[in-house]
Amino acid sequence: NGVVQSCPSLLLEPASTNLITYSEAFDNAYWTKSGSSVVSGFTSPKGDLSAFKLVEDTSTGVHRVQRAVTTSGSGSFSYSVFLKKGERTNVLLDVFNSGGAEFDLENGLFLSSTSTSSNIEPFANDWYRCTISGTLSSTSTTIYLYLRDGGSYQGDGTSGVYIYGAMLEANSVASSYIPTNGSTVQRAAETCNESGNSEVFNSEQGVLFANIQGLNELYRLGVSENASTSNRILIGQSSSALSYIVTSNSTTVVNNNVSGYGLNQKLKIAAKYKQNDFAFWVNGFEVITVSSGNTPTNLNSLDLKGQGFNAYIKTKEIGYYDTALTDEELET
Repeated sequence: NGVVQSCPSLLLEPASTNLITYSEAFDNAYWTKSGSSVVSGFTSPKGDLSAFKLVEDTSTGVHRVQRAVTTSGSGSFSYSVFLKKGERTNVLLDVFNSGGAEFDLENGLFLSSTSTSSNIEPFANDWYRCTISGTLSSTSTTIYLYLRDGGSYQGDGTSGVYIYGAMLEANSVASSYIPTNGSTVQRAAETCNESGNSEVFNSEQGVLFANIQGLNELYRLGVSENASTSNRILIGQSSSALSYIVTSNSTTVVNNNVSGYGLNQKLKIAAKYKQNDFAFWVNGFEVITVSSGNTPTNLNSLDLKGQGFNAYIKTKEIGYYDTALTDEELET
């Protein structure tokens, strides 16, 4: 929300473009209001007075704000808006011919959805970021934000909800908000490089630890010999499982998977290695043990990569211990 928290994370994201050119100026003619108007001067999620209130009029019909948007073609999309309850507590986000979802801003829930996926994320001061994701049907579409469930009703002229920061992007999962003011804005892909040398890592024993959340990309975290596959300790993330791989002088010592751990989960993972003593811990539980095998040699580098060589993740902590920890320490 623009404020550094007590436990910040390193956020690495793919390239993305906000296709909405006036993401905050809902009073601009860019946004079409039907059965509604907007009022400025309300506190936004970032703490300034840039939020608006979407207010229904007294007509009988739908009460909404909308915008036609040109995209690069059919494919994945994510549409998100920051919202806060007012007199109305329910809203409907919709993308023409591509799906929508109704959200409960009182209890932080989505009530029904026709999109591929829906998400509601809490922010400070009763704000939520509501997101729908799916597949676009053409190179042009219209995005909608309705009061209540999107159906017809007679408004009272004063009720509404608070709105801020709309974003439409060609990603299957919403990335962090990109503000715009008159044109589309692109964020470049983010990477993090250079970590460790042979003096840091112990080839005889150690623990690789991560407090991490994969976003929309598979990732691998490992200690290796110059990023080779011949000698390495590797933690891997697939769409529904974690993997623990140890290779010593081109011989596979450990190659095990643990199902039930998919992307977008916050995970604390510890991979222990020692001669004839290998273990894998997830969120305080030991899930893999291997009691025979040699450790890798010549470990000298740490790498965090994704399927396309860039990992798109939230990382709260990466740790390396140059000795094998006890079970009690690993559980902690």
